[in-house]
Amino acid sequence: MRVLGVDPGLTRCGLGVVEGVAGRPLTMKAVGVVRTPADISVAERLVLIEQGVEQWLDAHRPEAVAVERVFSQHNVRTVMGTAQASAVAMLCSARRGLPVELHTPSEVKAAVTGAGRAEKAQVGTMVMRLLRLDGPPRPADAADALALAICHIWRAPVQQRLNRLQQAHARHSTASSRTPGAQAAVADGTARAPKGTAR
Repeated sequence: MRVLGVDPGLTRCGLGVVEGVAGRPLTMKAVGVVRTPADISVAERLVLIEQGVEQWLDAHRPEAVAVERVFSQHNVRTVMGTAQASAVAMLCSARRGLPVELHTPSEVKAAVTGAGRAEKAQVGTMVMRLLRLDGPPRPADAADALALAICHIWRAPVQQRLNRLQQAHARHSTASSRTPGAQAAVADGTARAPKGTAR
């Protein structure tokens, strides 16, 4: 599985591509950031992010995209910019029919370091070790993008099983809700003829 991890942000949008399967060594295919200048409009910055994400999708052909789930912070302005960049990455991916999963920072940290409250430096160090790199990826946004991809690959088997169970449950619920009267009638042996018809 080849996954593009996206650490969204208006100033720096981290991107990282990781390939592999859960339980086996993973390989980094690419890492970098899309940067946008602060002296242009938000709309123009989002266009630059879209162009950057599209270039990465074209160049690396991921099978899935993992995006950091935006969570509330004290700085509302920062959250808004992050959410906007996240939406652009999700749109680019969905437009190509790629599956998109959102992972919270604590999920990613727990998957990579074993601790949901790990510091960024710890995440960078573990990403370096897991991908057998010579040093931690820089900047931190790039390391976070790789960590997102790693988290997604490792969680994929569990998520797939959960999805199958949910689909099976939904099918069963749908089938059960279609004929509740008929099932009840069969159960007590008192099937009734429709109104206006003779038995």
